[in-house]
Amino acid sequence: MKRLQRLRASAPLRDMVSEIGFGQSQLIQPLFLAEGLTKEEPLGGLPGNSRHTLGSLLTQFEKDMAAGVRQFLLFPVPAQKSNRNFAADFVGTALQQMRQRAGTSASIWVDTCLCSFTESGHCCVHDKGGRQDLGATHSALASLGLTYVKAGADGISPSDMNDGRVAHLRAALDGAGYDLAPIMSYSTKFASNFYGPFRDAADSAPQYGDRKSYQLDVRNRTDALASSRRCAEEGADLLMVKPGQPSADLIRPIHEQTGLPVGAYQVSGEYTSLVLLAKENFVNFDAALIESWHNLRRAGASYIITYGARLARGLGLAA
Repeated sequence: MKRLQRLRASAPLRDMVSEIGFGQSQLIQPLFLAEGLTKEEPLGGLPGNSRHTLGSLLTQFEKDMAAGVRQFLLFPVPAQKSNRNFAADFVGTALQQMRQRAGTSASIWVDTCLCSFTESGHCCVHDKGGRQDLGATHSALASLGLTYVKAGADGISPSDMNDGRVAHLRAALDGAGYDLAPIMSYSTKFASNFYGPFRDAADSAPQYGDRKSYQLDVRNRTDALASSRRCAEEGADLLMVKPGQPSADLIRPIHEQTGLPVGAYQVSGEYTSLVLLAKENFVNFDAALIESWHNLRRAGASYIITYGARLARGLGLAA
């Protein structure tokens, strides 16, 4: 059964998908938690963002909430890679402490993928012959997703783009009694050249080959729309295009075809390009950043994932 109440469960969720107005409530701030770090590591490619220890993550989380951020997307980076056995206890510990600090005043999403966990850097499990093992991939994603929700995540955000993963995750959540936990799917995610700084942050670059066999071809609009329709049919509550600005033409059509809120991920390459342009005095960073958000909102984005969500209040964007 489609639970429309999933997006009404808290004030932050209701504000995020509000169809009227645009403010900081519609911006989602990524956070990187790297297991085994002894101190915070600022990300040169994403100024103002860092790879965090548990302690520095909680400090940043509290600062961001004080700055008005109400939506967070957590990216786990484990210390040990594996082929099939993926441990996420460190994420559960962080989520429990974040939940204690946030209460019901913020929504915490967790990126649910395998690329940071696998030795290959791919978003799926491979069998001994190097072929995609879809069943094992689904099982691993479901295990991680349940770990996150049980520990206090408001929802999960599958980004792997493997066939059928949303249906499998929905069934796993429902079967464990978490039928009100929403899924924010990376439903139209292209094999893009704009992900470089992120892959350094998440330690997720493929060790061989590429992801073009499961991520979308940038040349294909029909496939992009079909991918989001499939996620909607499988039980996703929120859809997304990635990268944001290059995919802006798809946002409104996806919403029209599915009736679901559709967001945009302003990916690391997009964000860093503004930083570099400003460094050379070609643009005013603050003005260009908020312009880019308005552009995505005008294209129909219900929400925007951006590395600058914590800057919104200072840029004059109200809650």
